[in-house]
Amino acid sequence: MTRKAPRRDVDENQVETSTPKDWAAGITGVTVSLARGLEQMGAGRTVRTLRLLNQRDGFDCPGCAWPEPREADGQRRKLAEFCENGAKAVAEEATRRRVGAEFFARHPVAELAERTDYWLGQQGRLTEPMVLREGATHYEPISWDEAFALTASTLRGLDDPNEAIFYTSGRTSNEAAFLYQLLVRSFGTNNLPDCSNMCHESSGAALAATTGIGKGSVSLADFHQADLIVVVGQNPGTNHPRMLSALEEAKAAGARIVAVNPLPEAGLMRFKNPQNVRGVAGKGTPLADEFAQIKLGGDLAFFQALGHLLLAWERAAPGTVLDRAFVEGSTHGFEEYAERVGGLDWAEVDEATGLDREQIVRIARMLADSQRTIYCWAMGLTQHKHAVATITEIVNVALLRGMIGKPGAGLCPVRGHSNVQGDRTMGVWEKMPESFLGALEREFDIPVPRAHGWDTVDAIRAMRDGRGKVFFAVGGNFAAATPDSELTERALRSCELTVHVSTKLNRSHVVPGRTALILPTLGRTERDTQAGGEQFVTVEDSMSVVHASRGRLHPADDKLLSEVAIICRLAKALFGADHPVPWQEFEGDYDLIRERIGRVVPGCAGYNARVREPDGFVLPHAPRDSREFTGTRTGKAEFTANELEFPKVGTGRLLLQTLRSHDQYNTTIYGLSDRYRGVEDGRRVVFVHPQDLAELGFADGELVDLVSEWSDRERRAPRFRAVAYPCARGCAAAYFPEANALVALDSVAKTSNTPVSKSIVVRLEPTS
Repeated sequence: MTRKAPRRDVDENQVETSTPKDWAAGITGVTVSLARGLEQMGAGRTVRTLRLLNQRDGFDCPGCAWPEPREADGQRRKLAEFCENGAKAVAEEATRRRVGAEFFARHPVAELAERTDYWLGQQGRLTEPMVLREGATHYEPISWDEAFALTASTLRGLDDPNEAIFYTSGRTSNEAAFLYQLLVRSFGTNNLPDCSNMCHESSGAALAATTGIGKGSVSLADFHQADLIVVVGQNPGTNHPRMLSALEEAKAAGARIVAVNPLPEAGLMRFKNPQNVRGVAGKGTPLADEFAQIKLGGDLAFFQALGHLLLAWERAAPGTVLDRAFVEGSTHGFEEYAERVGGLDWAEVDEATGLDREQIVRIARMLADSQRTIYCWAMGLTQHKHAVATITEIVNVALLRGMIGKPGAGLCPVRGHSNVQGDRTMGVWEKMPESFLGALEREFDIPVPRAHGWDTVDAIRAMRDGRGKVFFAVGGNFAAATPDSELTERALRSCELTVHVSTKLNRSHVVPGRTALILPTLGRTERDTQAGGEQFVTVEDSMSVVHASRGRLHPADDKLLSEVAIICRLAKALFGADHPVPWQEFEGDYDLIRERIGRVVPGCAGYNARVREPDGFVLPHAPRDSREFTGTRTGKAEFTANELEFPKVGTGRLLLQTLRSHDQYNTTIYGLSDRYRGVEDGRRVVFVHPQDLAELGFADGELVDLVSEWSDRERRAPRFRAVAYPCARGCAAAYFPEANALVALDSVAKTSNTPVSKSIVVRLEPTS
């Protein structure tokens, strides 16, 4: 039975606010998970899906990329190896609600474009290919063959392959990602922007330059051996709640935790684990031993201050603080770094961080005393102008104490989306190195382009300027995820053709090019049966573990194709039967894809056999495995001497960050309850410190317009409810994608080109 979606859209006048919580999860997390499952899937389907979520014989969560326990590390998976938001993600995908031809016949695109992201997503699963022809007002059905022929003919009609843009999100499997980049490079371009460009690109750039590999250097087992865990710019309670279990176990083993964030996040204050008695009936586990409520963008100054203190204590008592053997034998650039932070201006640190100096000293002493320290961070660090420099400062502090390449220590960028790291491993990047491109060329006997392609920001610029004419996306919600919403939507609408491979309706489908296609695909939860029988796919988690994922549900509709099948059939339509790549065989048997992955992708030799191991396999990581840093320019870990940089705002202005509510994942809005922050039944809210509100002349609950100030022009997001909230002074926060309209396209991080969504200079104006 098809379940009805909400008929009414969000009424922001109904928003209610209350005191934010100082704890996360608890029995409420269980009841909400079950309620969402029952609402979307029904009782039987809820039981069948949740018992398989993140289990060896089941499917990988379509939400975050937090790893599962591995027996090789002495760990065992729990019976319920999922969190509240993972359960919501499954309910969204395995919903019984459907969006077919009848829906599109009732709703013109112009009407759908006026709906909220929440309403669009709640309508259900897409069931058949749809086309919006030039000049038409409604999407209408189209056959798969005609859809592929239309796409192929439009691509072949371009003057240059580089006029096409091929986007992907992290939910794509390794097999689909590998074939996708193979199709794109066979076509003749490296225009492969992906969601990494907007989240952890800064982490990859910083780590590649300093350690030689753009990935984290820890395993889940390291959390159970750490003395100290530093969590910076991250909200585990909402964005990857299973991390809270790892932090709880670390605390039980004696670890201390430092939380550094502009907002007090409930999950880092106290965790009520619903899988144990203390979490259900007791007060839960206090997590953060220190909460440093830092100003937005002050993290670079904070870590320079920590490095300054460690160096000062080492000078006062040589041999007692630094790991001299590691610094002298395995690193480069120490003297330049030491000279830079030795002359630190503490007045600038005070202004940048807003922290009490005594607290900085306490945290530095914790670092000096710890023998095994893990540094975790997320987009609270990566989306600033100076993001790459900030992350290199974390690396600097880790290097001083030798905290890379030993148990219980290391660098941990906590990537958000499931398999976003695997996409990059499989070649979805506009700047893949020659070693990968050459191997691809030799394996398939095809010419592979070498010129770098466009990332997300450059792709938007190209569409805006008429240089990007076809936009093809496998997964994701490009229109909602990207900055400068009005400009991005104009850019998409200017394209000759937009194509979206999707499971559910989203904002990007109602921001069409002159011609637009929606190609519905299987989800992670669903069986994938091809000519060679039932298939499985593989994914990589945020700690470099590659493992299998097997959907078990009957597909939402028999007309759905897998992502692999869609890519292969488009390739056949585009290149013809004589193309050297055996697309037909790949579609029928995914083992054949994995054989080629094993021969092309570094670290993946024997891929087919290794992913069939119960817990998969771990990709090699030289700094973690052997303290070798062969990927850097000197063959050693690199210290970095950075200028002290932080954002400054004028009188009457605030520094605003975009963030997720507890009832969403990326651009997917599950519901309207951000219960940890005390917001119900609405999303257009802006969190501001009570004293800042008073000084700016506004009252708690007042309606305001957010106006961002950038060098080219101002941008306005109207009708936000001001919420008095314990933010860091001078800082504010609002949900994305609603606040993405405030982010200027040209406001990007140095080196990584990531949109600066965490330090937006804004002023508040009364809503007229």
